[in-house]
Amino acid sequence: MTTTSGHPAAPPSPALPPAVRLRPSDLAALASVGLRTRKLRAALSALGIAIGVAAIVAVLGLAASSQAALLAEISRLGTNLLTVANGQTFSGATAELPAAAPGMITRLAGVTAVQDTGTVGNVSVYKSPYIPAIETNGLGVDAVTLGLPAVVGTGLAQGRFLDAATAREPVAVLGAATARLMGIDRIGPGMRIWVGGQWFYVTGILRPAAYAPEIDSAVLVGFPAAQRYLHFDGHPSRIYVRTADTRAAVIAVDGLLGAQANPENPGQVSVSRPSDALTARAEAQGALDTLFLGLGAVALLVGAIGVANIMVISVLERRSEIGLRRALGATRGQIRAQFLAEAILLSLAGGAAGVAIGAAATAAYARAHGEAVLIPPPAWAGGLTAAVVIGALAGLLPAIRAARLSPTQALLSA
Repeated sequence: MTTTSGHPAAPPSPALPPAVRLRPSDLAALASVGLRTRKLRAALSALGIAIGVAAIVAVLGLAASSQAALLAEISRLGTNLLTVANGQTFSGATAELPAAAPGMITRLAGVTAVQDTGTVGNVSVYKSPYIPAIETNGLGVDAVTLGLPAVVGTGLAQGRFLDAATAREPVAVLGAATARLMGIDRIGPGMRIWVGGQWFYVTGILRPAAYAPEIDSAVLVGFPAAQRYLHFDGHPSRIYVRTADTRAAVIAVDGLLGAQANPENPGQVSVSRPSDALTARAEAQGALDTLFLGLGAVALLVGAIGVANIMVISVLERRSEIGLRRALGATRGQIRAQFLAEAILLSLAGGAAGVAIGAAATAAYARAHGEAVLIPPPAWAGGLTAAVVIGALAGLLPAIRAARLSPTQALLSA
């Protein structure tokens, strides 16, 4: 074939083959090459991501486990317990409940059970009379009625509770914290403690009382024994009231307790609902969890900086590889996708390790405290999602820089 001038025409240039599209599996294998060849550096960079994700998963998991255990405890104990306690007089002094208050409360419609305690003042408790008087451990003595454990939702860890006979004698039952502080973990025959300058026999130890923590740190004796041996005046200081297990009954009794307990001075009576206090405690714990979540976010930020740093260094070190791949036909988009996928894979590996560490920490803590292990899906899913997003953001700029390198520039600068 010739041109109009008579010279032979130049052969047409061969068409460039279309760029091969990278499948996701090819891209993942390609992205893992850089991580496999620099294992220590990749592991250290992923460590920040792992710590941040582990902190987030552990905090949310522990909060969920504790809250579930607390709600289960509230459900088991019921929300129909009300307490009546001494309020304050107009002068700010502690008011006194009438001795007849428990009996008057029993007459209210909707009330199913009433038990009460009375604080015995100016009485110290010791394991023996040889302990220095200043080492009281903050323990006190409460006079109690015989059906108290059932009403407040606790029971005996060891031994027996007071009965009609022992309530009149120098016999005591220890609260859970009292027994621990006094170093008593079992009840033996003839065991005694020194109460108010005389010996009292110990017959039992209570389990922790979630609804009545005040009795955990007390020595419990019968009302008749307190009056006979400890000069107790017989006035109750706290009354525990169980109502019918309906919201309407609780609200109705709650509104009448003050006037029924002390008709002359209803304003000097404090009425509360222990289940509300436990729920408030769970909400307050959530505020503390926010602090730890913030620390986890800081760790994630540090991890993101580490990933960005290693990707920038990787681009500088691998210019020859980038130039060779571009010379062999790799497009800018493929180079960009390779380094972006490498950053995401690095962060995802750190996120997966963080989820595993956080879940293990949650399980160990929950089992040590006798709680069910509960890790909400948003905790681990959010941790992995955060890792992927952080990897993408941290690797975006290095990936763009790698894609902008021309083949000749990359090979010459290698």
